[in-house]
Order: sequence, then structure tokens, then C-alpha cells
Amino acid sequence: MALPDNPIMFANNPLDRAGHLRPNPDWVAAQLASDDALIVPLWQLNPLVLPELQPGDGRDVGYLPKAAFGEAWSDTMQVVFLGLNRRQKPLFAADISHMSAPEDMGPFKGMGQFEDLRGLAAAGDMSRTELAILAQAKGILDWNLRTPFCAQCGHPSQSAEGGYKRKCDNCGTEHFPRTDPVVIMLATHGEDCLLGRQRGWPDGMLSALAGFMEPGETLEEAVARELMEEAGIEVSSVSYLGSQPWPFPGSLMIGCMAKASHRDIQVDEVELEEAHWVSRSDIISSMAGQGPLGVPPEMAIAHQLMKAFAEGAD
Repeated sequence: MALPDNPIMFANNPLDRAGHLRPNPDWVAAQLASDDALIVPLWQLNPLVLPELQPGDGRDVGYLPKAAFGEAWSDTMQVVFLGLNRRQKPLFAADISHMSAPEDMGPFKGMGQFEDLRGLAAAGDMSRTELAILAQAKGILDWNLRTPFCAQCGHPSQSAEGGYKRKCDNCGTEHFPRTDPVVIMLATHGEDCLLGRQRGWPDGMLSALAGFMEPGETLEEAVARELMEEAGIEVSSVSYLGSQPWPFPGSLMIGCMAKASHRDIQVDEVELEEAHWVSRSDIISSMAGQGPLGVPPEMAIAHQLMKAFAEGAD
């Protein structure tokens, strides 16, 4: 049975990642050589996006056959396997950052634009499933590009299993993609929730508090620690809401609700500029664009936490 539709941005990835097949290098090579293979080029981790065919149709990911890369294709550039689509066509992502200006010259001239994924998600004119695939592409490509050397011995490592492993030919150490877990939490007390702001944010913007998990912590412990460190708030319980892949560069945002034991805020001014208790009614009106504060955009999991609170969660 398929999972229900997830309102969190970068969720709902429809691909079969074929984890049982991609360890076979001959299989991966055959998929890449197939006439059915489609490859999205990323330049400086920005994917190629095609313009609308008709106004209102929305933009499309620039999936291209290998032949369309022409002289831009290099056997030394990083290519990663994304998965099989519902028609069993293999999808890949390729790093073309060796090119100087791909929008203005070469085989990609006039095709479209290489767009920042965060801005693309905020624009709202591409399907969520395609955005989820692009998040996967950006995340796995970025990891490969940032880890060209073995952390054990310092020698170059080689990409394997379609990009989901790197192996050192010198010492044999295997390396796997790193995902950094981040807890993001909305503390509640009665009909109010705790929101904060960092320096440099737009005037009036408030959001849920967040922080990286540390080794040896449970989700609940990380939520409790971050709320205590940033706002001096103790919590009595923590519940999980949902998670969000966040490839900027390689995080997993883990959304939680937390019941606060008291209302006394002590702001750690290193992490936050200010923090406030905000009423449910103000959250509801603000999310409708009529309230006293700015709220995070729909693409952020903080938006979903605040929406859940507006709808009665605590």
C-alpha cells in the first residue's frame, strides 16, 4: 500500500531507488547506457529547469538523454543514479560544474535555466514529486563532491553503487552518505506556542526553534536540550509530527511538538534574538495573511508545525 500524500516539501519521492540492484556496477552501467536513460544536469548543484510549455502549465525538470549532453559529457564527471520511474526508465543526475556558463553556450544554451532548489521550491510552479527527486539529486551529488578523499587514510575515494557509496582503493574503507539530523520543535503551553527569531531575519518573522542532534541523544532528549539551551524552557513530553529531507547541504529536519512545563523564557542571545509565546488565534490569523507576525513559507517544516498547532495539535 502506498503512503498517503505528505504535505511536507521534498517528501513524496516516487522513484524506485533499486537499492537491491545498484550494488551491481554492470547493472548501473547498462542503465546509464540505455536509450531510455534520462539525466538531469546540475551546475553548481542547481538543476536544469525547462520553461512552461503554456502559461500556467508549470515548469519541468530538464531530464535529457545522454546524447543531448554532447561535448559537455565527460567520463570523469560525477554521475549518480536516482532510481526507476513508474515507467521503469532509469533517472540519473550529472554534475556539469566544469562548464563555465552552460545557459549561454554549449549544448544547454536556450534549453532553460539552472535554478537554486530552495528558490524553485518557494516558487510553487513545479510538482512536489519532481521537487523531491531534485532534493535527492542535490543531496547525493553534493555528498559525492564534498567527500573525494578517504577520511581514514586521506587517499582518493571512488564512487560506487550508483553514487551511494565511496570506497578507498588504498585502505578499503567504505564511506556512505551522511545525513545530519536536526530537531525542529514547537513548544506549546495551553493555547500558546513558543516562537523565536534569529538576527537578520525579516522584520516580524518568527519560527519554531531548531538545532542539530548530538551523538547519543534520542529525539526527545535533543528537543528538550535545545529548548532549554535556547529559551530556558523545560518540557514534559515530546511527540513526533514528521520529517523533511533538507539538502542544504545534507540535513534531515525532524519535526516535533513539545509540551512546556512553564512559560518563563530565558533567551540565549547567541542562538536567538528574541522568543515569545504566541496565541493560537494569532497563529491562525497570521497563517491566513492577516495576523501580526510573519510565518515561515510553506516549503519549511516549521510551517507544518505551526499549521498543526493552528488546527488543534499541542
